[in-house]
Amino acid sequence: MSLKVIITCAVTGGNSAVLAKHPNIPKTPSEIADAALEAAKAGAAVVHIHVRDPNTGLGSNRFELYEQVVKKIREAATDVIINLTCGMGGELVLDSVDPIKVGAASTLKNPAGRCLHAAKLQPELSTLDCATMTFGERIYVARMSELREMAALMREAGVKPELECFDLGHIETAKKLISEGAIDGSPLFQFCLGTGNGAPALPIVLQAMRELLPEGAIWGGFGCGPDEMPMVAQVVAMGGHVRVGLEDNIYLRRGVLASNRELVENAVGIVERMGASIATPAEARAILGVVKRG
Repeated sequence: MSLKVIITCAVTGGNSAVLAKHPNIPKTPSEIADAALEAAKAGAAVVHIHVRDPNTGLGSNRFELYEQVVKKIREAATDVIINLTCGMGGELVLDSVDPIKVGAASTLKNPAGRCLHAAKLQPELSTLDCATMTFGERIYVARMSELREMAALMREAGVKPELECFDLGHIETAKKLISEGAIDGSPLFQFCLGTGNGAPALPIVLQAMRELLPEGAIWGGFGCGPDEMPMVAQVVAMGGHVRVGLEDNIYLRRGVLASNRELVENAVGIVERMGASIATPAEARAILGVVKRG
């Protein structure tokens, strides 16, 4: 078990289904930044940022929205680590396969379009989803060519990729990038479990994924919905870092809607009762091998 545990708060995500369930999902850049700062005060060393269209609440990849969020966080009296998603702009929707017809709901962009905000705003971390996979009828496209180019763009900007893996094979894809020299320093893995599309949030899955990691890897993991807090305990027990937040789970307990601050406070309590301590942003930077930006 790691004695210093990094807590990441995933503040809002891009899922539209939660909008009708939770009236206080952060939507505007100001709301997202405020929620991130509250999470930092509660003990999160890292805030993972998506943005939403301020009018509709739907997930967005507009540069100016990221810019507003990052600016407000950096201007506040905090040294929290910023992690910007680069998982948006990768969806392919097929209205027909015979003949092949790309649907209007597709958001698929080239690697530069997916990483524009990370390259320009230069956060400490950005996510790199290491898989082409299905989310219901949608296909998330991450071919090796896209992954190589996105990794190169992050490297040029001085951004450390967080290698998001939803299943065992995704770790092998990430290891291929590492073996090719596309990832600098100790690689950072994030195990994304219980999403309903990849691996379930089970101890046996977590153990298998951990055992596939390359030597020297830094890793964390999370579970979604009711698996969020049990996975905190399981990840800490196996020596990893943890993630909570409204992107992954909107409930504090059955029937009670949560805030990001409350979810972080719950995670802090679990980590400390297990005998570990919470990493400060400065300690997290040392663990991750990144320097303060902005």
